[in-house]
Amino acid sequence: MNAIRSTAPIRRIGSGDTPRAPSGGRRERGLWLAVAAAAALLHAGCGRPTVEPVAKVGADRSAPAAEPPEPAPERMPPGPVAVPFELTERSGETFDSTSLAGKVWMASVFFANCPGTCFRENQAVADILRHVPDPDFVAVSVTCDPDNDTPEALRRYADRFDAPPERWKFLTGDMATIKTIANGTFLLPAEVGVHSERGVVFDRRGRLRGSYLLLQPDRVKLLEALIRDLLAEPAAEAAAAAVPGSPAP
Repeated sequence: MNAIRSTAPIRRIGSGDTPRAPSGGRRERGLWLAVAAAAALLHAGCGRPTVEPVAKVGADRSAPAAEPPEPAPERMPPGPVAVPFELTERSGETFDSTSLAGKVWMASVFFANCPGTCFRENQAVADILRHVPDPDFVAVSVTCDPDNDTPEALRRYADRFDAPPERWKFLTGDMATIKTIANGTFLLPAEVGVHSERGVVFDRRGRLRGSYLLLQPDRVKLLEALIRDLLAEPAAEAAAAAVPGSPAP
């Protein structure tokens, strides 16, 4: 699977590539400041800072968090089985998370109109799927802009990455449900047009096992290593035990 890359270079404000103020007159400097402020505001609406607090291992994730959740650690002991959820896939059909029983899966939050960060985030997902071709690994991408990201819009977006429908799910639904899933199950904050840049990994029993920043290549390599380790765990026993409320071994 070859993901389509953007033909224009992506410039990320706030990542060390800060534009320099022009040396011209007051009017020119004022225009530059206005453009820089607008660019920073646009970037702030698509993701969170990469320096984040870490969630307490073993925290109760059976109910949506009242406050934005702290992200899961990069690796963590298995906790409770994730509460099942339903959303709408880009095909227009209902997606039931219980279909992931026995598989290792990674979830992330994005939106299709994101000007740059989400494209790079999903480029990383496409690369992970290519590097880990096991059919028992599935990526689940949930929009945080459901009013605009209809199934048809998600189909067009997924086509940019040649996303295989059997291994990469693009999901939408009502925002209240999406926020509950993101906050309570993925431990990822999500508001309309605002999301974390992390991918969270679940084992074959549907237990959260870690999260990594998708925009940092060294973290993505560690994420791939975690996925391979979880794929190496026995499949049959895990699938049989993948039910809500099942205790960790």
